[in-house]
Amino acid sequence: MQFEEGIAWGVQDGIGRIVLKRPERANSVSLASSHALARAIDEVLEAAPRAILLTGEGRVFCAGGDIDSFVAAGDKLPELVDAILDRLHPALLRLAQNPAPLVVAVNGTVGGAGVGLALCGDFVLATESMKLRTGYAAIGLSPDAGSSYFLSRRIGPVRAQQWLMLSDAIDGARCLAAGAVDALYPDAELAAAAEALVTRLANGATASFAGIKALCGGATARPIEEHFEMEHRLLRQRAGSADGREGVKAFTEKRAPRFSGR
Repeated sequence: MQFEEGIAWGVQDGIGRIVLKRPERANSVSLASSHALARAIDEVLEAAPRAILLTGEGRVFCAGGDIDSFVAAGDKLPELVDAILDRLHPALLRLAQNPAPLVVAVNGTVGGAGVGLALCGDFVLATESMKLRTGYAAIGLSPDAGSSYFLSRRIGPVRAQQWLMLSDAIDGARCLAAGAVDALYPDAELAAAAEALVTRLANGATASFAGIKALCGGATARPIEEHFEMEHRLLRQRAGSADGREGVKAFTEKRAPRFSGR
C-alpha cells in the first residue's frame, strides 16, 4: 500500500483498496489529502482492478472538509474550495463511473463531503453505530463531493433536500430504512463483511457487472427505445464472450463458474 497525506491505496489480487487514514483529524478532507485522494483514485483505476473497496480508519469515516483550514483561509476560502474541488471532483466522478464494482465500508460517523464519498458506492455497508449528518447548511455552505447527487439517487430528491437543509444527525437504522446504506453490521464485523463482498465481486463476471452499471446508471434518463437497443447490444457482446460461454457451460455442468473478466 502507498501512503500520502492521510490516504493509503494499492491493488492486490485484483482488488483495489483506498483507505482514509487521518483518524486524528476525523478523516477530514484538507487540500493536501484531497490531492492525495485524487492521486489514489487515478492510480487504482489505472491498474484496472476487478473490484474496489473504499473505507476509513478509526471511529469516523469522514467528517467532511477540514474546518480548521477553512477558518485559516479567511477571505481566501473560495480559492481554497477551487483548489480542492478542481482535483477531487473529476477523480470522484471517475471512481463512481468506473465499470468495476465499488464497495464502500462506512466505519463510523459521516458528514459533509464524506457523505459523497460514502454513498458513491455500488454497495454501501456501514456500522450499526454510524450516523450521517450533512452539515453544510448548518454552517452556511452547500454540498460538494457529489453529496447531493448520491444522496438524492439513494433516498430520493425530496428527502435528500430535507436531510441537507436540516442537517440533523441520522442514525444507522434510519439510513438503512431510507436506502442511504445497504446493510448494517456490528462495528467489529464490518471489515470482514466488506472484504467478503469485494472478494466475491472480484471473482464474479466483472464484464457483466460493467454492463449492468452502464444500463442501470442511466436508465431513468434514457429513452426506452435507446435502452432496449443498449440491452440488445450488450447482451450480444456477452453472449459471444469467454465469460458468457463459461457461465452457460458451468450452469449445465452444475458447477461454479470460473470467470476471467473477458
